[in-house]
Amino acid sequence: MADVLDYKIYGDDMQLVEIELDSGEGVRAEAGAMMYMENGIEMQTGTGGGLFKGFKRMITGESFFITTFLYNGGGKGHVAFGAPYPGKIIPLDLTTVGGSFLCQKDAFLCAARGVEIEIAFTKRIGAGLFGGEGFILQRLQGDGLTFIHAGGTIIEKHLKEGEHLRVDTGCLVAFAPSVDYDIQFVGGFKNALFGGEGIFLASLTGPGLVYLQSLPFSRLADRVFAAARWQQRGEQKGVAGIGGDLLGGLLGGDRNF
Repeated sequence: MADVLDYKIYGDDMQLVEIELDSGEGVRAEAGAMMYMENGIEMQTGTGGGLFKGFKRMITGESFFITTFLYNGGGKGHVAFGAPYPGKIIPLDLTTVGGSFLCQKDAFLCAARGVEIEIAFTKRIGAGLFGGEGFILQRLQGDGLTFIHAGGTIIEKHLKEGEHLRVDTGCLVAFAPSVDYDIQFVGGFKNALFGGEGIFLASLTGPGLVYLQSLPFSRLADRVFAAARWQQRGEQKGVAGIGGDLLGGLLGGDRNF
C-alpha cells in the first residue's frame, strides 16, 4: 500500500511540487528531480527492485536508478521536485482511476512510495512501428498519489463511450487504460509530405480520461536546435552570409534553411 501524501504545487509555467511527509513516509522520484529537502529526510537510491526494474525504467526514458526520500524526523518534513521544462505538473490519485494510468515516456516526476513504474507497450503493431513518442508508454500502478509533468498548457478530456479523438503523438500526455489507443496514417499524399504535422496521429477511443499538452518537449527541442544552428551559421558567415542562406532557402523551399 502506498504512503498517503499531502502536497502543494507552486508556480505557473515553471512549476514545482512540495511534498509534506509524516514520520516514516516516503516519496519516490527519478534521480536528479529533487529541488530541496528539509532535515530528517534520508535519500535511498537504488534500482527499486533489482536490475530488471532498473532496465525497464531506462526503456521508458527514466533513469536506471530511482531515489526514495524517507522522512525519519518528528512532526512534518518537506521535499520538493522541480519540473524539467516549462509546463504543468498533473497530480493523479491512482485510487480514483482504477489503480493504473498510462503516460508518455519521460512524463513521470515523482510518486508516493509504493507506486510502481512499469513498461506498457502499445497493443497494435501499427502503434508500435509508427507511434514515435507514443511507442513505449509508462504504466503507473498502485494506490497512491503520482505526479506527471507535461509541456505548455494542459487539456483534460473525458471521452465518452465510443467517442473518438485524433491527436498528434507528441501532444498526448497520459490516458486511462480503458481508452483504446492506436496509430493512424493521416491519409493523402500532400497531407503526408507538406502538412507539417507528421504522417501519423494517435487515435483515441473512449471511454476514459485523457490529458493533452500544447508544447511537447520534442517541439521545444527542435526550435532550440534550429535557433542554435541559425546563430552558428551567422557567427561563421556574418550578416551577408545569413542573407544568402535566407534567399537560397526561400527559393529552394527549405524552411529550415
